[in-house]
Amino acid sequence: MAIFSHQRHHWAYVWIPIVGAFIWFGTLWAMLITWLATGRPHYVSMAANQHVPFISDIAADILKPLFITSCTITSISFILDLIIERYLRHSGRLMPNMRTRERVFSSLAILGSVIGGAGLILLSIFDTRRHKTLHDSFLLVFIVGVALSAIFTVVEFRWIYKDFQYAPLLKRSYWMKSIIAGILIILAFAFAGTEFKVVNVGGIFEWIIAMGFTFYLLTFYYDLRQSKGVHRGELSADRLNNNNRRYRMRQMA
Repeated sequence: MAIFSHQRHHWAYVWIPIVGAFIWFGTLWAMLITWLATGRPHYVSMAANQHVPFISDIAADILKPLFITSCTITSISFILDLIIERYLRHSGRLMPNMRTRERVFSSLAILGSVIGGAGLILLSIFDTRRHKTLHDSFLLVFIVGVALSAIFTVVEFRWIYKDFQYAPLLKRSYWMKSIIAGILIILAFAFAGTEFKVVNVGGIFEWIIAMGFTFYLLTFYYDLRQSKGVHRGELSADRLNNNNRRYRMRQMA
C-alpha cells in the first residue's frame, strides 16, 4: 500500500468486494447461458418433473471447475471484506465500535462468513450428482452461515449508527444491508419450503437468491471506500466521543 498516495490507500482493498461480486455474478450468468445455449438439457441430478435446473445441477456438469473456482474466490472475498472492515474500525479509519457488544457481533459476523464460505467451497466440490447428501448438507451450512453473518453485521451497524446518527454514510450502509439481507433471508425460507415439493419454483428462488447475494457483497464496497482519505486514528473512539457529546447537547437544546 505504500506505493499509493494517502488518498488512494483504500484502492488496495476496496476492489476485493468488487472482484468477488463480479466473479460470482459472471459465473452465474455463464452457467445460465450455457444451459440455454445447449438446448436446456435435463441433467441427471434433476427430478423427472423439473424444468428449471438448480445451480448445482448445472455446476455438476462440465462447468464444475469454473464453479469451484468461483465459489472459492467469492468465499475468500466475503471473509476478507468483513476482516478488513473490522480492522479499519479498529484502526480508526471507519466509524469505530464504541462498546464491547459491537466488537463481539463483528467477530461473530466474521465467524459466520467463515462457516458460510467453507460451506460454499465444499458444496461446489461435493456436487449434487455424485454426493447429493453431502452437497445438500453443505448448502445448508452455506445458507445458515451467510444468514447469521448478515444478521450479526446488521445488528452491529444498528448499534454503531445509534452512536453516530450524524453520519449519513453510515445510515445508508445500515439500511442497504438491512434491506438486502432481509429480502434474501425471506427468500431463503421460501426456497427451503419449495426446494423438494415444488422444484421448479424452488429453482427460480435459488437463482434469485444467488443473484441477490451479489448486491450484498457490493455493500461492502460502499463501506470500505468510506475510509478514503481518512488517516489512521482519525475516527478513533476517544476522538469521536467528544463529537457525540456535542451532538447530544444540540439535540437537547
